[in-house]
Amino acid sequence: MARFVFFSNLRTFDASIKRRTATISVTAAAIMTFLKVWTGVQSGSIGMLSEAAHSGLDMVASLIILGSVTISDRPADEAHAYGHGKMENLAAFTETLLMVASVLWILGEALERILGHAPPLNLSIWPFAVLMLSMGVDFVRSRALGRVARQTKSQALEADALHFSMDIWSSLAVIGGLLAGAASQHWHLNWLRFGDPLAAVVVSIIILKVCWRLARQTVDILTDAAPLATRRRVADSLRQLPDSIEIERLRLRLAGNHYFADLTVGMPRNFSFQRTEQMKEQVADSVRRILPEADVVVNVVPRVGRSESIFDRVRAVAARNNLSVHDLSVQYYDGKLHLEQHLEVPETLSLRDAHTLVTRIESETRADVPEINSILTHIESERGTIEIEARRSEDAALEVDLRRLAGEFPDILDVHAVVVSKAGERMQISCHCTLPDDRSMADVHALITTLEDRVKSEMPQIARVFIHPEPATDNQR
Repeated sequence: MARFVFFSNLRTFDASIKRRTATISVTAAAIMTFLKVWTGVQSGSIGMLSEAAHSGLDMVASLIILGSVTISDRPADEAHAYGHGKMENLAAFTETLLMVASVLWILGEALERILGHAPPLNLSIWPFAVLMLSMGVDFVRSRALGRVARQTKSQALEADALHFSMDIWSSLAVIGGLLAGAASQHWHLNWLRFGDPLAAVVVSIIILKVCWRLARQTVDILTDAAPLATRRRVADSLRQLPDSIEIERLRLRLAGNHYFADLTVGMPRNFSFQRTEQMKEQVADSVRRILPEADVVVNVVPRVGRSESIFDRVRAVAARNNLSVHDLSVQYYDGKLHLEQHLEVPETLSLRDAHTLVTRIESETRADVPEINSILTHIESERGTIEIEARRSEDAALEVDLRRLAGEFPDILDVHAVVVSKAGERMQISCHCTLPDDRSMADVHALITTLEDRVKSEMPQIARVFIHPEPATDNQR
């Protein structure tokens, strides 16, 4: 919960910074547009007017970006499950279209003046002063926008920062055109009169370069094309996962500054549900090492593990049918494998239905484990009812008999927690047995089974026996 609140507050802080920065950019663009239009009309410079048009589009683009960063930070809702992040990308694409429109107008005016008669320039100090001021403003806001874009990972602000950094060079081109026009008038060099319209062409080329870069970025994101370098880094991180996890599909999607990752992974089918969830979290963590705030969805597909034994494959068949199987035994004789298994079926099934179910399970087992030649299934009922009126019996004789039988087994060091109970007409007895620590589970199971059989044989009134083995070190006093 604390982590969620932290990221929520962080996103709110980032949204505030983005809106404030975008607002300052709009204000600066409006002021520079007014100054460039005024000086362009006064001087008659097509290069200056092209810069004024450029700044006017800057203002419109900044307004669009201000609106987009305001909307993009809204949380996901029912209609926008992936949030509103792509509003920033749509704003960047709209800015690209506006810039292309300005290029077409500027090129038309420039070509008309080159091919026709270019009117003389009415030069003064003001166009140069405005352009120098514009370069200073563009430098400051480009750095400010770039810093905030990196901090908030906003593509819209990053596009704006790139745009304004290119404006500095276009302003230099216009200054060069104005100087060429002034030189043409002063020294009567007719060929220099083309300096101003040629500067406008240079500005147009610079704008086209920016447009091309922005268009590629925005179209890629709007069409869900994740950056290849980012995808490779995520894939490299996923390769560090255990061999039991197979990455079958990796899809990345970028909306605004927020990544969404969709993965399909193969995991051994004999993994428990809890183990599967742990491995899914490892996969998500591997993605977040590269994309810290990514929204990661991991889909798991069960796969046959390379290290699966025959027993694992037999259990997988039962698990696939939501059944439990135990006491598996595989014997090899006459050059073939033979399987014995105890399969638990719901106690409410009739014998006919239970037999039909077991026949199907055996058929699936043969298909999945073709090396098994024959199968013998012991059908057991899986209890699904709660016994009523279970009560403690005070029959001390039964406990004495149990301890006597246990004493016949040298490996049984102690018998404790003996409970004799009765449910209806059925009696049962349970106890805890202490055994040496180093006994294998196969030996322990065989010993416990033998003791249970002896109890049922010598105490026929006992219907069920439960013996819990414990290591000697757990019972040291």
